[in-house]
Amino acid sequence: MAVERDTVTFVCTGNTCRSPMAEGLLRAAMTKRGGGLEKLKVVSGGLAAYAGDSASANSVKAMARIGLDISDHRSQLLTQAEVDRSLVIFGMTESHLAALHARFDRLPEHVMLLRDVMKTEVPRGVADPFGGGYRDYEECRDSMVEAVPSLLEFLHQIISP
Repeated sequence: MAVERDTVTFVCTGNTCRSPMAEGLLRAAMTKRGGGLEKLKVVSGGLAAYAGDSASANSVKAMARIGLDISDHRSQLLTQAEVDRSLVIFGMTESHLAALHARFDRLPEHVMLLRDVMKTEVPRGVADPFGGGYRDYEECRDSMVEAVPSLLEFLHQIISP
């Protein structure tokens, strides 16, 4: 029996900076917008994550600056079971996409960079702020905030073609 694909999964390296911020942003936007998207789950995972790590302090601070709380986040290593539940997987860089294809036997139809859904010509990758200053985390967050309307539009298209 096939598992229902009802999850939007964000992937980065350690699951402490980029993917938790993306998860928080999309979850908040889907709750606000509704329109059927609220039935989807939103999760994040890392390709080289240690289970149980908190989101980085600067990620928590950058999200709090826009009214979102990700302080309860705990990192997890992405598993085949999580991949099997994913309707779509968004990576942050081309190397994340390559690792997904190399590591997992079965992937959903939609595996792409978070910013691939944007219609304009913009850089597609989301830079890793890890080890940088607070401003790097704000820039990272803002590059994802910029993509949220396009993410919502894309998700609407794939759940109600």
